[in-house]
Amino acid sequence: MLELQRLEPEQYRHSAKLPLVVVLDDVRSEMNVGNIFRCSDAFAVERIMLCGITATPPKPEIHKTALGAEDTVSWQYFASVGQAIEELSRDGYTICSIEQVHNSVPLQEFEPRNDRKYAVIFGNEVKGVAQSAVDASDCCLELPQFGTKHSLNVANTAAIVIWHFLTRLKLQNP
Repeated sequence: MLELQRLEPEQYRHSAKLPLVVVLDDVRSEMNVGNIFRCSDAFAVERIMLCGITATPPKPEIHKTALGAEDTVSWQYFASVGQAIEELSRDGYTICSIEQVHNSVPLQEFEPRNDRKYAVIFGNEVKGVAQSAVDASDCCLELPQFGTKHSLNVANTAAIVIWHFLTRLKLQNP
């Protein structure tokens, strides 16, 4: 760790975080969940909210792709994405569903503000973000697609979206 100038897990827990919460709405693949934990660690996401059927640590398949990030990134479980949204709304987060819907904003056109906290909701690999979550969101963001497929893997999408927020927002002390 020292030669790579990486933080130890305890140092990481107390380090500056991105004012961003990742919400996983019924993500069925434990490997996708683990991948999103690893990405969230790499880019200093504040925390992850796991909802519905989304698996929670400890699970071998999560650990296989998270490589320990499930132990460094703060996370919570909610029986439904609606419960997570209620808490986030109460705490003043701007909620963005990552979904292709009418009037969604292309990610590259979305400029998050440094005076706000954000939550991004990623949905099920087949069904996407639940309509109730889309309806409760402050906005919907989408990744433009130029090929024959209409979406990317949820973990790939999460990496791109988190990177977008990281490059535009300042890290904040917890």
